[in-house]
Amino acid sequence: MNEVTLNGSCLCGAVRYEVVGDPQRFYHCHCSRCRKASGTGHATNLMLANAKIVFTHGEALLKRYKVPDAERFTRQFCSECGSSVARFVPELGAVIVPAGSLDCPVPIQPQARIFWDSRAEWSCDDQELPRFTEYPPA
Repeated sequence: MNEVTLNGSCLCGAVRYEVVGDPQRFYHCHCSRCRKASGTGHATNLMLANAKIVFTHGEALLKRYKVPDAERFTRQFCSECGSSVARFVPELGAVIVPAGSLDCPVPIQPQARIFWDSRAEWSCDDQELPRFTEYPPA
């Protein structure tokens, strides 16, 4: 894939970033760490190689948490609203972008569900569920 420029922000808008790089991987991760960090059944992350990240606003508000026994699991987030934002991962030489933090379209489609055997039994079992454009009728 070719180099792209992506923009994103946190929920409160205090932290904004720009990433330039080559989109390589786009996964839904079901590992227990991603479930805990996201508060959902999986985390959806985009990995960009040969990438650079610039925080255009609110860099001083960034906090990081690295799981002590993890090889490379780190969460970077806004200290005001707690939203995850993009981060550079030196062990991979790449930028990881939580897809939900993007303010622009993602240039590739998800490629796989990883750590599937770790998924919560109630999460993403490929069963069809009703779909609603907003809240379901009461």
